[in-house]
Amino acid sequence: MPVELLPETASQTAGPYVHIGLALAAAGNPSRPQEIWNQLAKPEAPGEHILLLGHVYDGNGHLVRDAFLELWQADHLGQYDETYDLDKAFNGFGRTATTFDAGSEWTAHTVKPGVVNNAAGVPMAPHVNVSLFARGINIHLHTRLYFDDEAAANAQDPVLNLIEQPQRRETLIAKRCEVDGKPAYRFDIRIQGEGETVFFDF
Repeated sequence: MPVELLPETASQTAGPYVHIGLALAAAGNPSRPQEIWNQLAKPEAPGEHILLLGHVYDGNGHLVRDAFLELWQADHLGQYDETYDLDKAFNGFGRTATTFDAGSEWTAHTVKPGVVNNAAGVPMAPHVNVSLFARGINIHLHTRLYFDDEAAANAQDPVLNLIEQPQRRETLIAKRCEVDGKPAYRFDIRIQGEGETVFFDF
């Protein structure tokens, strides 16, 4: 019997509507009671509390003011928890978005993740997995955020070492800074052009 292939479902870009449905505060709308948003860690969560922040730039170097990001990470011990519960002190999944104002930054409050072993048992440097949605992008983009003060671990990371050009690896390294006297890491994403962020196919 011949195999009948089904037609591919049509895709479309995130457009301006992703904020209305998933980033209510960024769109200027009231949040829902059970909103998944940018506070992955509550104050009582164990580990080093950090702020992640950054801009998203298009191929012309202009700010993308309506980008939407999803973040996944391990906890401070390097353990993933597949359950999500807003009552927990830490959830390894969160969402954030760039804003429509002049600064147009995305932010996320979390704890610095620990070392995670890959499927082969090889340690990976502390990192945050990032998916980027934006108008003009038919299929969301996957990347990773590493930390510049984990140089020794980064040098041994099996994923970073898949990138042949050392200067391209730098596009995945967040730079430590301070915001209001608290530890933070800046991670700017460039979708195209000079300094384009490395994206992965999964």
